[in-house]
Amino acid sequence: MGRNANGRSSIYQGKDGYWHGRVTVGVRDDGKPDRRHVQAKTKAEVTAKVRELEKLRDAGRVPKAGQRWTVATWLKHWIDNIAVPPHISENTHAGYRVDVEKHLTPGIGAHRLEKLAPEHLEKLYARMQRDGLAAGTAHHVHRTIRNALNEAVRRGHLATNPALIAKAPKLTEEEPEPYDIEEVQRLLKVASGRRNGARWVIALALGLRQGEALGLQWPDVDLTKGLLRIRRGRLRPKYAHGCGDTCGRKAGYCPQRRQIRPETGDTKSRAGKRVIGLPDPLIALLRAHRSKQDAERRAARQLWHEGGYVFTKPDGRPLNPNTDYHEWKELLQEAGLRDARLHDARHTAATVLLILGVPTPTVMAIMGWSSASMANRYQHMIDSIRRDVADQVAGLLWTAADEPPEDDDDDGAQEWLGLA
Repeated sequence: MGRNANGRSSIYQGKDGYWHGRVTVGVRDDGKPDRRHVQAKTKAEVTAKVRELEKLRDAGRVPKAGQRWTVATWLKHWIDNIAVPPHISENTHAGYRVDVEKHLTPGIGAHRLEKLAPEHLEKLYARMQRDGLAAGTAHHVHRTIRNALNEAVRRGHLATNPALIAKAPKLTEEEPEPYDIEEVQRLLKVASGRRNGARWVIALALGLRQGEALGLQWPDVDLTKGLLRIRRGRLRPKYAHGCGDTCGRKAGYCPQRRQIRPETGDTKSRAGKRVIGLPDPLIALLRAHRSKQDAERRAARQLWHEGGYVFTKPDGRPLNPNTDYHEWKELLQEAGLRDARLHDARHTAATVLLILGVPTPTVMAIMGWSSASMANRYQHMIDSIRRDVADQVAGLLWTAADEPPEDDDDDGAQEWLGLA
C-alpha cells in the first residue's frame, strides 16, 4: 500500500528501513485531521497495527490525542477537577482521595494510562492484602479506580477500562448482627441516664444512620403530627491549619485549626430523603429531650452556638461522629453487651420491623433503602425466628392435646391456649 493523499490509511517503507503506517482516526481540536502513526520492522507487522487502529477508530475507541497521561496524573486531575462535590458527596470524595493518594498513586501511578493492564490492578490488590489491609479496603480501591477509568474512557483518553476486566478482591459479606429485645432494653436503660439518651432510642427504634441522627435539626421534627423528616447527614469534620502549618502537628490538632468541610451534606441516596412516623413514647421522649436542651441553652447564655441541632454538645455545637462512636462503645460496655458496630443498631431496627411483618416496601421507606435486596439479607434470620415461634406454638398445642380441658366453651379454649 502506498501513500494516500485522500485521508485513507497508508503503509510505506521509510528511508530508515522500517515500515510505517498512518491512519486518519478523526479530527483534532484545531480542526485538522488526526493522523496516527505506527511502525514495525516488517510490512506484515505494520499492516496488522494499521488494521487494529482502524478497528478502534470504527468502534469509537481510539484514545484522544493530546496529553499523554500517566495513571498518577489522570487520577490527580480526576480527583481535583471531575469527581468533586457537588457532583458527589463530601464523604465519597474524601474516600476517593484516600484511595488515590494512599494506595493507587504509590502503587500503579507510574504506568502510562493506556498501558495499564488488569494484571497491574490485581497485583496491587493482592499486595495490599498481603500487607495486612482488609479485603474491604482493597475492594474500595477497586471501585475508585474503576470509576476514575470509566471517566477516562468516556472522555476519550482511554480505549477500554482494565478495571472492568480485573478480578475484584473477594468480599465475605458480613451478616447483620441485631440485638434481641432484652438486650435492647438493657441498652436503653443505660442510655436513659446520659445526655442525648434519645439519640440511641432513635437509632434502635427507627434505624437512622449515624450521620442522619447527628444531622437532625428541630425543624425536621414535628412532634404535633408525630413525623420525622430525614433531609441531611452529619459529615465528618475536616480541618486545615490556621497557623500556616508551623505548629508541627496534624491539621486536626492545630491550635488554630479551621473547619473546611460543611457540617452536613445531602443524604446518602434519593431514598435516604424520607419521612418517618414517630411512636408515641418516642414523641414524649423527644419533648423531654428538647426541654433539657432549652435548659442547657439558658445556662450557656452567650456561649451557646445556635445551630438548631436535635443532639448537641453542651454548648449547642453538633456532635462529632467520632465522639458519638466512642459513646456507643461505652454504652455497650456499661450494659454488659457484646461488642458491635454502631451500624448494628440499624440492623436491629430493620430486624424488628421485618419480624413484625411490616411490608418490605414500607421497611425500605423507613430505613431509606433503595433496593429490596437489602431486606433479603435479613430473610434467613427472620425465617429462623419465625420457625422458633412456630416450634414453640406446636409444642404447646401438641402437649396440650394429650390433656384437653374439661370446660369446652370458648373461654376455656382461650385459657388453654394462653390467650385469656
